[in-house]
Amino acid sequence: MAVTVKQVIEGSLAQELGIVPGDRLLKIDGNEIGDVLDYQFYARETSLTLLFEQADGPLEALVEKDEDEDLGLEFETYLMDKQHSCTNNCIFCFVDQMPQGMRESLYFKDDDERLSFLFGNYVTLTNLKQKEIDRIIKMHISPINISVHTTNPQLRCRMMGNRFAGQKLDYIRQLAAADIHINCQIVLCPGLNDGEELTRTMTDLSALWPSVSSVAVVPVGLTGYRQDLFSLQPFDRETAAQALDTIHQFTDGFLAAHGTRLIYPADEFFVLSGRELPGTDYYGDFEQLENGVGMTALLLSEFKEELARLQEDRQPVPCDLVTGQAPSAYIHWMVEELRKHYPDLACRVHVIENNFFGGNITVTGLVTATDIIDQVQGKLLSQRMLVPSCMLRHEQDKFLDDCTREELEQRLGVSLRLVENDGYDFIEAVLGGN
Repeated sequence: MAVTVKQVIEGSLAQELGIVPGDRLLKIDGNEIGDVLDYQFYARETSLTLLFEQADGPLEALVEKDEDEDLGLEFETYLMDKQHSCTNNCIFCFVDQMPQGMRESLYFKDDDERLSFLFGNYVTLTNLKQKEIDRIIKMHISPINISVHTTNPQLRCRMMGNRFAGQKLDYIRQLAAADIHINCQIVLCPGLNDGEELTRTMTDLSALWPSVSSVAVVPVGLTGYRQDLFSLQPFDRETAAQALDTIHQFTDGFLAAHGTRLIYPADEFFVLSGRELPGTDYYGDFEQLENGVGMTALLLSEFKEELARLQEDRQPVPCDLVTGQAPSAYIHWMVEELRKHYPDLACRVHVIENNFFGGNITVTGLVTATDIIDQVQGKLLSQRMLVPSCMLRHEQDKFLDDCTREELEQRLGVSLRLVENDGYDFIEAVLGGN
């Protein structure tokens, strides 16, 4: 195993050693280097023996450095090798039911444990072999985010279209026994892994607490592009309420016994069922916030706190605000609360129906520029548009449909202002702050 050096940073330790692009890093302290996890783990020591393969032969060098000092090497990709693709054929896979015309990278199915550690991606573990689990345990790298869906081995194989998916559940137990911090995810599909199967899964995962420190239960997302795919039904008011009841019957008892709910339903279950959203105390440390669990409750709590601190002498700037359907009632409420403080507030809320995905998709993060343009054109109150930042990719430059911020601004004749899921930023954006 080896990784090829793409670039050497000017003035770095690697340059002092005479390393040049094209050289291959073979080992650090006798340990083979195959990817970013090997490199980051072994290169953190202050005294290192490096083995390189150069054009004129091997180079072995002893390096003394500070603990946080970088060697100054850059590689072809961040992972140092190819991204691991998914080997499953999940009956609920969102990628399989996406329309054309989106960013090309969105069609790649990744299932890479390294991205779980580095960026918080969820992985199924079906790609992994025992030696890779042993490496995770040896390095004690955590947290790892795991898509479990069910702890029934046969059902997991069926839902994930992978005959090894059931036996890979043992990896979760191994990681838990090694005190690796684990966050889990259950994509809930009505009639498959809900009801008694959900209770079984919650019971099995709770037995691994506190290594398993949080579990998110999210509703299956179904678009209008499921031709020739497994027949699945979306959650409605009744089934969403039933799912909440099943979850709470378990978590209420776990909370009483251990001081944590451990398992948290996504915000959509409360919206779909018509039930009141819990307060922030319900969500503990918000460990599943990036999974859409507790985002609305946190936003409302922050908003109320900031609202109480408002100064009355500001002059609001007119704006148009776009949002997905799921949180729209809360967004309308926040704007109306602001209007009580500022009667002249001119803010029009545009609730965007997700026609692009052609199905039951209501979350704000999956709204596209195409739908925004189609649905707000000719209805704008101002030339200042507020857009939730979650609608754009991490670099904050493109929407899911590959439309850039600049293209949307030009099409609508507006200036775009991104809004974070933060009560203070929401108020600042609506009132006219930068």
